[in-house]
Amino acid sequence: MKTTLDGQALFDDREVTVVVGSPSRAAVERAIAGLNGVLSIDLGQRPRQIHQTGVLRSVSRTAMQARLNSIDGRTHTLSTADGQVYSNLRVDTFKQLRERTGGPGVVVEYEVVYTQLGD
Repeated sequence: MKTTLDGQALFDDREVTVVVGSPSRAAVERAIAGLNGVLSIDLGQRPRQIHQTGVLRSVSRTAMQARLNSIDGRTHTLSTADGQVYSNLRVDTFKQLRERTGGPGVVVEYEVVYTQLGD
């Protein structure tokens, strides 16, 4: 299985690393006159961040730009090579760390930071 974004195999699996942050919960605590202790109100699960790094390869700059244009600020579904599926992801940042020509085309090292807005 390949790492895909919305079902498209945009990423080269040999060099993809996905690091998933831990989910957290939020709560509000209130002290009330006449009540011993505090009242704790669970506000539910909060978003978590997912970091992906890797290398993209393409035969030309035009083909590379078409791949990069698929990674935008809309919500996406990321499926990893090991079968994990992360849905409702917003792309917060996409950084091209390094670009070079290599072999028959263009090679771009990248980092993507997603926020998982919910399950």
